[in-house]
Parts: sequence; structure tokens; C-alpha cells
Amino acid sequence: MIPQKVQLEEGDLEFIATACEVFKFKSKSEYMRSAIQEKIQADRRRLRELRRQRAMRDYGEDFEGAFEEIEGEDFEAR
Repeated sequence: MIPQKVQLEEGDLEFIATACEVFKFKSKSEYMRSAIQEKIQADRRRLRELRRQRAMRDYGEDFEGAFEEIEGEDFEAR
């Protein structure tokens, strides 16, 4: 891991200390790592969705029903 320094407001630091005690985190660092990891995952999902929307817009078609058209009604019988 790469060490980083962050600046927190005093109220946020107090909340983190309280949350660590309530949720039984081993340390404030563990709490911060888990919070950052959750934020990163949420941002990755948002970026993926934005890229998907941009690709659909650039291609000029809506792909919501694309697989239904390919499969057809007798797909299971094939």
C-alpha cells in the first residue's frame, strides 16, 4: 500500500472514531480503507454506465432489446 496523508475536519474525525467503536473496526485506517474502497467501486459503476450510454449514443441505436431480436421466438427450439 502507498501511504497517503489526508486532512479531515474535526467533526469528521470524531464521527470516524465513534463509527470505529460502534462497528468494531480494528483501527481508523481500516475504516478509511473500507470507506474509500466502497466509494471507488461506486464510482467505477457510474463510469461504466456513462461509457455504456456514450457508446449507445455514438452508435445510434438502443441496445435494450438487441438480444431478443437476435434470438427470435424459436431460439430455444434450435
